[in-house]
Parts: sequence; C-alpha cells; structure tokens
Amino acid sequence: MDMANVVSRKGAKGAKAAARAKGAGADATVARQREIQAKADAASKRASKKRAGKKAAKKATQAGTRRQPENPMPAQHLAKPGHEHALALAPRFEAPDYVGSGKLEGMAAIITGGDSGIGRAVAVLFAREGADVAVMHLDEDEDAAVTKRHVEAEGRRCLVIAGDVRDPKFCRKAVRKAVKAFGRLDVLVNNAAFQQHVDRLEDLGNRHLQETLQTNIAGYFHMARAALPHMERGASIINTGSETGIFGSPKLLDYSATKGAIHAFTMSLASNLLERGIRVNCVAPGPVWTPLNPADKPAEDVAEFGKDSDMKRPAQPEEVSPAYVFLASPVMSSYVNGVILPVMGGPRG
Repeated sequence: MDMANVVSRKGAKGAKAAARAKGAGADATVARQREIQAKADAASKRASKKRAGKKAAKKATQAGTRRQPENPMPAQHLAKPGHEHALALAPRFEAPDYVGSGKLEGMAAIITGGDSGIGRAVAVLFAREGADVAVMHLDEDEDAAVTKRHVEAEGRRCLVIAGDVRDPKFCRKAVRKAVKAFGRLDVLVNNAAFQQHVDRLEDLGNRHLQETLQTNIAGYFHMARAALPHMERGASIINTGSETGIFGSPKLLDYSATKGAIHAFTMSLASNLLERGIRVNCVAPGPVWTPLNPADKPAEDVAEFGKDSDMKRPAQPEEVSPAYVFLASPVMSSYVNGVILPVMGGPRG
C-alpha cells in the first residue's frame, strides 16, 4: 500500500472532521446569537408598546412650587405690539414663592421690553432683590403702569420710559434719564423683540426684515453703547436670546437669525469687556407665555403654543426670571461670563 496515499486519505478525513466540527460550532454560534436576538426583539416590542401607551397618555410636566397653566392655551390673536392686559390668560410674573435676599441691593437696572412678559417678571424680581428699575417699552402704557406698580410694591423705585430701541438717540436719552434718576447703572437687560412668522422666505418683505433686524439686534447694540459709559466694574449686561437661535425655526427665519446673532454678540462683548470687569451673558428661553406669540400666530396655533416642548407646555415668565437674577447678581455669578443659559424645559426646548 502506498503510504503517501494512506497519509493523504487520513489527512482528508481529518480535514472533513475538522470542517464538520467547525460547522457544528458555527451552527451553534448562529443559533445562540439568534436566540439572543429573539429575546431582545421580544423585549424591544414590549418596551415599544409601553412607550406608545405612555406617549399617548403623557401629560405636561410640572416641576415648580405651584402648578402652571397647560395646553390648550386661549385661542387668541392680538394686534401688535401685543398688550399683556388683553390676554385672556394673564401670564404669571409675580413668583409668589420667590423670597428676595438682597442679591441686587442698592443697584439700578434698565430693562427694555419691561412692560410685559419676561421683562415684567424680571423687573419684579430685580426689585424684590433690592434694585431700582427703569422699564423701557414701545407704546404699551397700560402694561408699563402695571409693571411700575408691582416694582414699587416691592419697595423700589421704577421709571417708565416709552420709545423705540431702533433709534440710537432715544437709547442714549433713555439711559441718561435712568442714570439721572437712580444715580448709577449696574445692569442692562436687552429684552425688546419683534417677531412675525412667515411660511416662505419669499414672503419675508424688506420692511419686515428690517423691523426684525433693527429691533432685535441693532437695538441691543444701541442700548449697550449707550449704557457702557455709565457702567463700572461689577456691572453686567444680560441679553435675551432664544432656543430658535440655537436650533433654528422654519417659519421664524429672520427672528432666529437675530437670536443667533445675539448669542454671538453676547460672547464677543463678554470678551471685549472682560478687562473692564463688566460681565455679559444671555438667557435663551424656550416657549414662554407672553404677548409676543399671540401677536404673531393665528389663534388656533396659539392654543397649541408650547405643546411640542419637552415639558409639553409653555413656561410662565416667573419660571424664567430667576435666571436673570442669577446672572445679574455679582454675589451669585461673578465668575460667569459669556454664557448662553438655556431655560427651555429640556435639552430641545
């Protein structure tokens, strides 16, 4: 017998045996992996059903000291610029559970757009923390008078100034008036804004575009330039940005662009003023129940305002205003500069 052939046949048998063993091992592995997959798929289906049930039943989140209004909001449309006293559901701005502790004692502040909404809520808390407040507004005299009454109820002085922040001359005049009344200027809150939805970029006219640009970003520049000569080390500027400046908004093209510009302006000015000891920061709110949106959207859309936010409801102004106190107070935020502070109810607003 040829030994070479014997060895060859043995080798072939061994290879076949090895192949069979390998195949059996591979089959076992495949079977094992598929068993694991089947269990995971079944678990995933059960979890999906649970999530679907929870999603259908998900309610608005309440995380504060008192229950806030939930959707549907009043289906209401306001004429611009939007008056708070005309809202069917009055925005909550008093923050009754917020106890002041002198964080802004002896200071003086200017708040643009301070007649209503976030501006009014900030004015009230600033006063509660010990600051005198100058409230600037467009033509909402009745709303501004309400803000003044609440600031004075906190034991502080309130100056009301009507005018347009698009006009640099008015801004300089208003700042001088506030400094003359209070003897100092410690905090500037740039908050005035114009907003109007459009479905397509082609629908955004030049007058509309310039109204947004000149109010929302040029007005911030005008006010900061007017205020800075009167501000000393330890003072601060707080700008109001928006979640739209971070994530964009398909029907607020111009507004979103200005809010993004405000964020960049904040960080740039913060660096510019650092050596002067003047801090610059920004609050970027999510949806907040103020006259701004009812004076923009159709009534049926206003009813759903804020429903798509992470908390499934819009914020009330009193839920946002403490962020401004934090950024204004040198006791609380002396090492905070150039930040965009999101107050959105979640990572995506």
